[in-house]
Amino acid sequence: MPFLVPPHIPPGRLSSSPQPSLPVGDGLLLRPWRLSDAPAVLAAFSDPAIQRWHLRRADTEAEAVAWIEEWQSAWSTETNVYWAIVRLGDDGRDEVLGRIALRDLIPAIGYAECAYWVLPAARGSGLAPRALGAVRRWAFDEETGFERLELVHSVLNEASCRVAAKSGFLLEGVRRRGHLHADGWHDMHVHARVRGDGRPG
Repeated sequence: MPFLVPPHIPPGRLSSSPQPSLPVGDGLLLRPWRLSDAPAVLAAFSDPAIQRWHLRRADTEAEAVAWIEEWQSAWSTETNVYWAIVRLGDDGRDEVLGRIALRDLIPAIGYAECAYWVLPAARGSGLAPRALGAVRRWAFDEETGFERLELVHSVLNEASCRVAAKSGFLLEGVRRRGHLHADGWHDMHVHARVRGDGRPG
């Protein structure tokens, strides 16, 4: 059955090239995940604040490695894009501070959902909005081609609401009983930015 509208982002536009690293500035970088990052992932998902807003946890480095392998392979299928948020060191090494992702990609309509977490030691530094800005700029670039980015979080997650507001993601509404967490169903705030929205703030 033929489509009436051609895909907004043609299949293969993303996966035909390696997943890019994205500069954030001031020694920060978004880069693809490495298997050697497993200890940082294990530490993140052992944190109660991160566990509160997620459905899964990692109990061993082997489980963290399996997750990273999933994150790495998602680029080739154009279903999700995961980056490690890292601080670059003078010795050429880097330190993982968090994760940012575009999830549930629908390239045919230029849609993706933003998601992130930040390790405890890096919280309160404005890291999440800066990383989100780098991802937004890449996603809305003409060569990438996304048209709409959503950011969805529990109405109880005030920190994520501040990140969304600071990043210029407008609150569009509430998705009632939109997500099941460990403590039950949560209503979810739905924020979004579309191509052409003004500068954040």
